[in-house]
Order: sequence, then structure tokens, then C-alpha cells
Amino acid sequence: MTLDVKLSALAQALATDVKALMAAVGNPAALNTTAKTSLVNAINELQLALQSATGINDAAISAASTYSSSKVTDLLAQLKEDILGGSSAAYDTLKEIEAKLGGDDTALANLLSAVGNRVSFADVQTLTAAQQLQACQNIGVGDPTIDLVAIYNAAKA
Repeated sequence: MTLDVKLSALAQALATDVKALMAAVGNPAALNTTAKTSLVNAINELQLALQSATGINDAAISAASTYSSSKVTDLLAQLKEDILGGSSAAYDTLKEIEAKLGGDDTALANLLSAVGNRVSFADVQTLTAAQQLQACQNIGVGDPTIDLVAIYNAAKA
């Protein structure tokens, strides 16, 4: 099943859920709050009432979640480990990688040529419609020109 078929099914399911949610929300006028025109305002009113009743506020929550310097150090060490992915010591810095690649211009040129012929998610590229369709089919997206809004609106009606 291609991505466009999956997204169409998702749009139809979302429209069905939106219909159910709108029916479940009910009439805001029946709320036991002074804010009756907006559920967000009614929830905020309830939050303020709970905070004043319990003494719990944003400052108390913020103080409880403060990071210590050792916690920050541990998080940075974990980030480094995640980035390196267990690479050997011979390849764990950009300098070492550059030294390994820099000695062979032919291999680097071939690598750059191959990379230049690939679709990149990191760089802006200009592709023809045929190239876009081929790239999308290669990764299972399907037709990138599908009108998801039309599918959603048809399912919602």
C-alpha cells in the first residue's frame, strides 16, 4: 500500500473522528463555568480554580523539574554516544574522517558524484515532475500530487 493510499485512509478516518468528537463535545452552555463560549477558556478557568485550591502553580512545577549540572553532563554524554553510534576511535571525530577520505581524491570524487545523483532531504533540489514521481514511488509515497484536502472534505461531508 503506497503512502498516498495510506494518507487517504487516514484523512477519511480523521473526518469520521472529527464528526464523532463534534457530536461528543456537546453544548458549551451547559458547562458549570462562567466561560461558556470556549472550551479552552473553560478549561483555563478550571485550572486556575484547581491551582488556587491546591497551591500548585507553574513556578512549583518548574522548580520540581530543574536539571542539575550532573544531569546536564549525563545528557550531553548520552547525546555524544547517540551521535557516534559506537564508532571506533579511528572515526569518532570529523578530523579523523577527513583524514581517511582526504587521502583518496578519486574515491571522494566518486562518492560526491553518487551523492549528487540522490534525492536529498537536507538540500533544496529542483526535480522534474517525472523525477519527483519516480523518487516518491521509490520510497513508497505514491503520487505526490494527490489532493488530500479534497479527500478529507469528501470524507467529512
